[in-house]
Amino acid sequence: MAELQRPTLCCCRKVLTVPGKSCEGGRSLAHCRLVDVASASNFHSFKLRHFHLDLHLNFAVKRMTGWQVLELTPVQPGVQSLILDTHPSLLIHSVDCKVPGVSGAPDVFMSLTYRVEPFTDYGSSLNISLPAAVNRPHRAFRVTIRYTTTDGPAIWWLDAELTCGQTRPLVFTQGHSVCNRSFFPCFDTPAVKSTYSATVRVPEGVTVLMSASRSAYSKQDRVFQFSMEYPVPAYLVALVAGDLQHADIGPRSRVWAEPCILTCAVSKLGGSVERWLNVAEGLFGPYVWGRYDIVFLPPSFPIVAMENPCLTFIISSILESQEFLLIDVIHEIAHGWFGNAVTNATWEEMWLSEGLATYAQRRITTEAYGEAFTCLETVFRLDALHRQMRLLGDNNPVSKLQAKFEPGVNPSSLMNLFTYEKGFCFVSYLSQLCGDIKRFDSFLRAYIEKFRFTSVIAQDLLDFFLGFFPELKESCVAQREGLEFERWLNGCGPPLCEPDLSAGRALTGPVQHLCDLWGTDTPDPQVIATFDLSSWSTFQTVLFMDRLLDRSPLPQEVMSLLSSYYSALLDGMNAEVQIRWLQIVVRNSFYPDLPRVRSFLHKHTSRMYTVPLYEDLCGGVMKCFAVEVFYQTQARLHPNLRRTLQQILFQSSALNTSTAPSLLVSPASAPSSPTDPPANGTIALRDVNVSA
Repeated sequence: MAELQRPTLCCCRKVLTVPGKSCEGGRSLAHCRLVDVASASNFHSFKLRHFHLDLHLNFAVKRMTGWQVLELTPVQPGVQSLILDTHPSLLIHSVDCKVPGVSGAPDVFMSLTYRVEPFTDYGSSLNISLPAAVNRPHRAFRVTIRYTTTDGPAIWWLDAELTCGQTRPLVFTQGHSVCNRSFFPCFDTPAVKSTYSATVRVPEGVTVLMSASRSAYSKQDRVFQFSMEYPVPAYLVALVAGDLQHADIGPRSRVWAEPCILTCAVSKLGGSVERWLNVAEGLFGPYVWGRYDIVFLPPSFPIVAMENPCLTFIISSILESQEFLLIDVIHEIAHGWFGNAVTNATWEEMWLSEGLATYAQRRITTEAYGEAFTCLETVFRLDALHRQMRLLGDNNPVSKLQAKFEPGVNPSSLMNLFTYEKGFCFVSYLSQLCGDIKRFDSFLRAYIEKFRFTSVIAQDLLDFFLGFFPELKESCVAQREGLEFERWLNGCGPPLCEPDLSAGRALTGPVQHLCDLWGTDTPDPQVIATFDLSSWSTFQTVLFMDRLLDRSPLPQEVMSLLSSYYSALLDGMNAEVQIRWLQIVVRNSFYPDLPRVRSFLHKHTSRMYTVPLYEDLCGGVMKCFAVEVFYQTQARLHPNLRRTLQQILFQSSALNTSTAPSLLVSPASAPSSPTDPPANGTIALRDVNVSA
């Protein structure tokens, strides 16, 4: 694999590195070779040993105030500045430095000069001038930054009316991909990992959780303290504070939620989480994060779930859909190994986290629920991938696993199904090369053991794979014609091959049969009546609905017949099923069922359900209806979502998405504001249905 063996320029720009070698400073391979265009920081110049946050949360003015202490060690001589990622919403008050004394001399404290400079529309750079006293490699020093942050991309303040219980306000953070620079100044790149601790002060009645272990709590002072003993990248630091209660659901797991939904959340998960953790540990080795807790957040949570260590964030809307909840939680559990323990070193190779986590998720579901269930879920996802491919065309660069992007492009805009499903197919192909899935399980355990708590690039994974299976290296599988590793990584288009999913035919066969019946010129009502959707699983039903959606536009007489058979039945099903039927209704301009669209949008206020429907409404002939519903419901929408929908409603006149599923993330789709994912042509996160 000649392309993967090429020498590359070291981060210090002094030497060339080749596989198996490191730079003069002994830096890791990933650290030496990558350039992160999404970070303004000079992270290559320092080793971040630890950082501490001390914050006070003021709900009345929606503001966090406090300080951050970074423990740093220069790795190069003559470094004159420390450059961190930050954001215009974050106001720096002062920067101080503590340098340990030499030969018994007292520590030296000094104030430092700094400047904030523009970087991109999603961040700024904080350039701190360093004194000569710290310009010594491998000598530790501390920098303290006092700051205030308000409503940047990472921080979501919810008024009481936007919470599930509608009694008390709530705040949460969402760092993926490059948002946490508005939470605290940092090396906002997945290449840098460190331990962290935090002290958080809140008003009476507020409970604080973080992606770390709680180390202390003072009820009298309302002070919560946390500690993360394992190194994590900045984007995995997360906080939520509000009226939260908990219930234990296993020896190392508990559910956190607002009181009004806690009972429901517990009943949906039961004792399943510990079972899933045990299966994962049997496959991939020990779960190292101690706790695996879950917090259910209000519908304003902008994605489905986020794999924050120790504490998965998940949207409460998904509680309606048992099978989707199961898949989402198992996917986040898989991230405990793939993504959190071993992380992609650059956002351009996000598949190293998401593709591997998707593969691991499906290994867990196969062991826990059987191969047929896993194949059904995979068929459903790969259908969505091919739908996206038809929309994009085979040569669109966003379909590459190694998706290159230019400076200024927000990495979040590259979140698409290729990251998950094409990545999954490549990992599945590697598994097939082994000839034995259990041998590949052993490889993955060894991979985690080798690279745990580091950040890697694709070459690290593939070099280790070929080293683990020397017979495959000797047979030159990396250059197998048509399936070259380099082509997998840098080729556009769909996966070069897909896994055998025939084990799911008993579940997918009836779905396709029913779709074919509806695809005839004159559907036979008697034969159609033999199919009982109420006995189908959710994944069977949504697969059926998606395939009907692919056939749109449908003749009005077919729509009338579909409605007579399914509308009332689907009213009693979960939101994942309902939204697909309603998209069929909208794309086919079937006015008799339009009241159901109105009722759905009045009930559901989460991004994953509102955005796809509004895009379809505005892409067809129902824009006036969409505007009417928006004005009726906007008071119950988070301001960020409100802005996104306004963009769809009032800037979509020239767009026609009536036949284009809401699946694509294009690097050219710029967010309407730093806190908004792209609208119009964006990926429907309910279709990815996993972490950000």
